Amino acid sequence: MAVVWWAAPVAPADAPGLVAVLDGHERERLTRFRKPADQARYLAAHALVRLVLADAVGAPPAALVFDRTCRCGAQHGKPVLPGGPGFSLTHAGDLVGVAVHPAGAVGLDVERVRELADLDGMLAHVCSARETAADADAFFTLWTRKEALLKAVGTGLSTPMSAITLGPDGVLDWTGDDAPRDPLWVADLHPAPGYRAAVAGSGDRPEITEERGDGLLAAQAL
Repeated sequence: MAVVWWAAPVAPADAPGLVAVLDGHERERLTRFRKPADQARYLAAHALVRLVLADAVGAPPAALVFDRTCRCGAQHGKPVLPGGPGFSLTHAGDLVGVAVHPAGAVGLDVERVRELADLDGMLAHVCSARETAADADAFFTLWTRKEALLKAVGTGLSTPMSAITLGPDGVLDWTGDDAPRDPLWVADLHPAPGYRAAVAGSGDRPEITEERGDGLLAAQAL
């Protein structure tokens, strides 16, 4: 089973207990954000993933040690919990999300639907030659599905979204030298009105549940 947790951002000044569960790398990153909204999203997402993973592996949240080794060898890559389940973080607007999948890698993305000044240009970026999207709502639906897939396979936006063609049941085609060979699944989520979100992974599609994580954050906040 894959579980997706949604929560509202939390200001660091209101939640010293959440700041305390972060490690030194995360606290340093937190202080880099100049905008309070960015700080609140970062804190909520990274504290929530620690709380959820701590329950899964039976360890204190602050004791979790993530491996952030990038392809270049530095510690600024996608975090992985050695020996733990796959997980993915995302945030947009007034939402943060954490997906946890014990069976393997997982990707999660959420976007707030909004008007785009250059919708045609963005559609050209995200759509393959076989795809179309008529409006911003359709664009963000397609974007979140593909972003979730790219996070799940670990390439991120270094792979062009236009290399992926999606159909009603998932991936129809993926071109390029780095195209994954394993079967992939992707599912739409329903985090809140005005948002589009998706979760993805490889192998057989698991049962997917969505939960609210605000209570977990509040219990640890002070």
